[in-house]
Amino acid sequence: MRLIEHLKHLGLSNRKAREAMASGKVSVSGIPTRDGGRDIDPSEVSYRPNAPRVTVGRDLLILWRDRHLAVVYKPSGMLSVPAPRRRETNVLAEAGRALGSCYPVHRLDEGTSGLMMVARSERCQLGIKELLEAHRIERRYLAMVKGKLPKTRWRVESTFVRNRGDGKRGSVEGAENGRRACTHFRSLERLDRYTLVEAELETGRTHQVRIHLAEAGCPVLGDRLYGGHAVARLAPRLALHATALALRHPITGESLRFEAPLADDLETMRREVVSRANPPRGSDRPV
Repeated sequence: MRLIEHLKHLGLSNRKAREAMASGKVSVSGIPTRDGGRDIDPSEVSYRPNAPRVTVGRDLLILWRDRHLAVVYKPSGMLSVPAPRRRETNVLAEAGRALGSCYPVHRLDEGTSGLMMVARSERCQLGIKELLEAHRIERRYLAMVKGKLPKTRWRVESTFVRNRGDGKRGSVEGAENGRRACTHFRSLERLDRYTLVEAELETGRTHQVRIHLAEAGCPVLGDRLYGGHAVARLAPRLALHATALALRHPITGESLRFEAPLADDLETMRREVVSRANPPRGSDRPV
């Protein structure tokens, strides 16, 4: 059922339900949402009327923490770490205000939403970096891409360089100064002229998912850097979302797993694409 319908079954009026969603008091799989039109499993929905007020889609959310590590939800448009000549806030600063000293361990692109780790101790920072280098942290992304992919599952391995010849990062076969980049892809849903894709990182190079998809001829919607202006206009922002994160805690040994459903704006866009491709019977398709 749709989320708004479930909230009405809980006794909320349409207005109260929308107010609750807008203020961060309704979560799906632990992630606050204001998207009442998304399909949900009622067992995954949480309504907490006394939860702290947040602006969904704008504020950083701290999902889990102990004294060594925190897992946060980064909204699209927020920097992961401070950047030269940029005054905007960033994940490290926002997490630091809430948690105290924080240390970076990995990054998400500014336009990417979803799950991200922040170390709370230097010991944990070192431990997370060792796990990343050993490819022992599961990181999965959802991407909406242009085009239809012929395969359901495929693997891409290439050698990345900082400048492939046009000033951009990319793959150059046999490059002596390059670094190995490997991504596992799975096609989840065909959306008219687009495809919803899952990407699992084996390595974690800068812009890895974006580059591998663009080089395959299926750039991420909204990606001006690797897709150009025409692709950038197809989405209001980079259509890339960090959806799953799993690891064994480097200090305590605890097994941790976190999942974040597709961000509200991307889920809304996905439904709109599906609706245009499958109009109700009897409706007039645009010519």
